[in-house]
Amino acid sequence: MLLFGLLLLTSALAGQRHGTQAESNLSSKFQYSSNKEQNGVQDPQHERIITVSTNGSIHSPRFPHTYPRNMVLVWRLVAVEENVWIQLTFDERFGLEDPEDDICKYDFVEVEEPSDGTILGRWCGSGTVPGKQISKGNQIRIRFVSDEYFPSEPGFCIHYNIVMPQFTEAASPSVLPPSALPLDLLNNAVTAFSTLEDLIRYLEPDRWQLDLEDLYRPTWQLLGKAFVFGRKSRVVDLNLLKEEVRLYSCTPRNFSVSIREELKRTDTIFWPGCLLVKRCGGNCACCLHNCNECQCVPSKVTKKYHEVLQLRPKSGVRGLHKSLTDVALEHHEECDCVCRGHTGG
Repeated sequence: MLLFGLLLLTSALAGQRHGTQAESNLSSKFQYSSNKEQNGVQDPQHERIITVSTNGSIHSPRFPHTYPRNMVLVWRLVAVEENVWIQLTFDERFGLEDPEDDICKYDFVEVEEPSDGTILGRWCGSGTVPGKQISKGNQIRIRFVSDEYFPSEPGFCIHYNIVMPQFTEAASPSVLPPSALPLDLLNNAVTAFSTLEDLIRYLEPDRWQLDLEDLYRPTWQLLGKAFVFGRKSRVVDLNLLKEEVRLYSCTPRNFSVSIREELKRTDTIFWPGCLLVKRCGGNCACCLHNCNECQCVPSKVTKKYHEVLQLRPKSGVRGLHKSLTDVALEHHEECDCVCRGHTGG
């Protein structure tokens, strides 16, 4: 009887140890899962919802140390109240993998406006700390991507807080964002830039790299038709005096024309705003026709396509739609002097 009792006691103690080990393993599993999910989700099609009622922060895993490779983390911050905005402030300690050709292609953090899908900015490298970002409503989305190569440190940390719209500073006319300017004023501002990069920096200071990348990304559309027809060869005239006269007589020559005026497009801005075209110019002092007055008119006209940057206001939301487009402009290939009132053949 005593032996039987000892066997029962030993079995109970073994079962208790097994249960304790199983419980410990289960607890460890849940703890690992919790740690894995605390900084977002791995599936880019899902996002971690964070309810915002007070100040807080999110950060890359292991911040301020080297973040892991091959990750996609997504957070959506949602304020408890509807009529508030969310402001993001980046920690001064910021460093991700460097860009390539000034474009963040590999490791980056980006901020998106969920209401219209606009990317407010994408950042990488460690040269400068991103500026403050403010949502248009009570939500904002943050996405962090790292590829399988070259992780950096310290990563990033973003502090968030609630902003009341009535307490924000209203933009004065002199510092309005480009997309809020009247189209004529914006056209004057765009015209002043000498390079495409400077123009995109002005239009989208926080996401100009993305815009440049998207602008030249191939699409399903046909490639641009921009081309220049071969110039007609001219027989050299040995009479220098006659050649000089011919150069200043009725001939095709370079003219600068405004694309908006040529196309009658007051709803769109183009960059460059002006292009060189061949147009008939010069006088008809040596007109061979027997008439009181001769005029220089084109006798051969062709259309040439020029690929330019097109800026159009987005419908219903603030911002500009940017794309490369082909514009067809008339070029005068040949010119003739005819009596005023008559057209060329």
